[in-house]
Amino acid sequence: MDIELARTFLEIVRCGSFIAAAERLHVTQTAITARVQNLESQLNCKLFVRNRAGAKLTANGEAFVVYANQMVQTWEAAQRDLPLLDGYRNVLHVGGEVSLCNPLMLSWVRKLREHIPTHAIRAEIGDGQSLLRQLELGVLDAALVYQPVYWPGLQVEQLLEEKLIQIRLPSAPDPYVYIDWGEDFRRQHNAALPDKAKAALSFNLGPLALQYILESGGSGYFRTRVVQSYLDSGVLERVTKAPEFSYPTYLVYSRDRDSAILQQAFTLLREAVKGDSDWSQRWDPLI
Repeated sequence: MDIELARTFLEIVRCGSFIAAAERLHVTQTAITARVQNLESQLNCKLFVRNRAGAKLTANGEAFVVYANQMVQTWEAAQRDLPLLDGYRNVLHVGGEVSLCNPLMLSWVRKLREHIPTHAIRAEIGDGQSLLRQLELGVLDAALVYQPVYWPGLQVEQLLEEKLIQIRLPSAPDPYVYIDWGEDFRRQHNAALPDKAKAALSFNLGPLALQYILESGGSGYFRTRVVQSYLDSGVLERVTKAPEFSYPTYLVYSRDRDSAILQQAFTLLREAVKGDSDWSQRWDPLI
């Protein structure tokens, strides 16, 4: 199937009409209609119902959205990687959640470059759900996430076990800052600390919340490795008698894509985990 048919289909879904999709794609409405008819003919089903308001997906159309996204993303990944760079046999695609990019992903990529020089490296940083979708599509070889899924064919390995502990800036312990560490944390947090279930200040990114507390004061929950150096130096302090929460990190990959090279990459990752104790996410650029 022509990949442009899938792209056209998705553009209509995003825009809500054939006319708007034609304008976005810089083609005529007739061309859009012809592409949809071609696609519907190949799939042997109706994808859209057109009305005055625009274009509405049929049940078959809604089901096809997933497949269209898979085709487009896989094709775009192939275009990025091929042809292979001179001197490289293949490409390793690894991903990690945002708060793992420094230092764990950096350490892993450095080790991959040093010990597997035959492979180019593509490192993807994103949210957990996005990384898992790319893993399912085959766009990623492996991903580091906090909340894995247990789909058939996926291998899930707990890479390390951490705690979320409540810390504060001694000179300015207020306000309480809620950091969204995911659904499991939210449920446990609200049960253990109902008075803090609704906070006036919240972040969905741990490094940003930590920087706020360091600069403006407050308290909140963070991973032990991230705040340990600040606790040791006295910049931050633990809140006594505050409940702790488990927060493990998982390595997820497809068993169908397993290989000797991937297993070597995972061994290097485990070495990086053992070697990194300070995850304070402080950057020291060479200026």
